[in-house]
Amino acid sequence: MRNVILIGFMGSGKTTVGFRLSYRLRRTVIDTDKEIEREEQRSISDIFATDGEAYFRDRETLCLQKLLGSTGSQIISVGGGLPLRQENRELLHELGQVFYLSASAETIYERVKYDTTRPLLQGDDPMGRIRTLLAERDSCYREAADVVIDVNGKGFEQILCEIERAVV
Repeated sequence: MRNVILIGFMGSGKTTVGFRLSYRLRRTVIDTDKEIEREEQRSISDIFATDGEAYFRDRETLCLQKLLGSTGSQIISVGGGLPLRQENRELLHELGQVFYLSASAETIYERVKYDTTRPLLQGDDPMGRIRTLLAERDSCYREAADVVIDVNGKGFEQILCEIERAVV
């Protein structure tokens, strides 16, 4: 069995779906953001503030490279910006079956509007920022994905069932 990899914009449900899916499929779950925070011993917000986005993106690529060496079939949830690099999209395909959890800007905003830990949303117009980033990233997500799951208006049970039916 291949790894199941969850990609998508922040707030699309990757972390929650990953944990719930791990119980259903009896697989361990790895969140690349959490792995990076553990290795760096600091939050992503701190990494962005101290070393910048480019440094963090390098850490994401390194995390994927390390995961290629692991064995077993896992659920891997990745940060929203990870698929932006072509190299990362290629690594994701090597790692397993990639599911894009596609959410509208409105859905995302409702889920993250009170979350102050999202460095890319700090500013005067978070909804505008979400729309801009989502428009920029959607094609990368789609290129990286083997399966696209529209999560708008769906509960976790429905999303989990769609993923389970598509897992190869």
